[in-house]
Amino acid sequence: MNYLEFYELSQEPFSNAPVSRFYYSSAQHAQALMRLTHAVSGMKGLAVLVGDIGAGKTTLARRMLDSLPEEEYEAALMVIIHSGITAGWLLKRIALQLGVENPAEEKLALLSQLYQRLVKIYEQGKKAVVLIDEAQMLATREIMEEFRGLLNLEVPERKLLSFVFFGLPEIEDNLKLDPPLAQRVSLKYRLEPLSPEATEAYVRHRLRLAGAPRVPFTAAALARIHAHSRGTPRLINTICDNALFEGFVARARDVDDKFVDRIARDLGLEPPPEAARAARAGERSSRIDLSEIDRYLDSLK
Repeated sequence: MNYLEFYELSQEPFSNAPVSRFYYSSAQHAQALMRLTHAVSGMKGLAVLVGDIGAGKTTLARRMLDSLPEEEYEAALMVIIHSGITAGWLLKRIALQLGVENPAEEKLALLSQLYQRLVKIYEQGKKAVVLIDEAQMLATREIMEEFRGLLNLEVPERKLLSFVFFGLPEIEDNLKLDPPLAQRVSLKYRLEPLSPEATEAYVRHRLRLAGAPRVPFTAAALARIHAHSRGTPRLINTICDNALFEGFVARARDVDDKFVDRIARDLGLEPPPEAARAARAGERSSRIDLSEIDRYLDSLK
């Protein structure tokens, strides 16, 4: 038996892989998606979504890609995995993503190919959109100037290409490398951490989709999960996954706040003092005798 069987789960509910099925549409994620979709629908040029590490930017980027109707958009998602890319590499990759066959090596020829492809997409009644994840990696003036040039590709009626940047707050510094590009940002939205209520709803949502017949976390545990994660989805997943495993090892049907505190301590996720006080204010008495757990663990040795 593993922890999935013990808690009657059909699959892992708290994997940090961006699984679209587990997407949780919090109020602010819904607002972000609505605004970004509005920006690309109107071909407004450049939109930017900013969030701290683990805030769910990649998940939102994939969700947006999946939500754009194929009959209306020629859309692509690019993930920047390192900061050493060149403007030339980027231009060629964008061309390939939008369907340019055999892109030329010479820049002017490549731009001509890309322009012709964008015009064809426009004539088909579609909108060309490129989503850029981890956009904070694009940290040179040359690359920012390249994006500005691409945003200048247009026909009399409208622009031919829109971009959406997803990344860390450093994006804003990158945009300042080319002030004219910074002025072309049509929309900017920042993902904030989840509230205590949204954190609980997020945990319940993922458990339900994983087939859980009940929520194994006590109310106090849910409060501590928020306190230690500070509302960051990636950390919520890490804490919950570890807590379920430790609960399984201890054969604890209810995972309480003591489990969560122990795991967070091991992970180095101590909450700030004000969060700890707020969480403890709503705690109920522990349902599990930790000395019993320790004795059980000793019996496994």
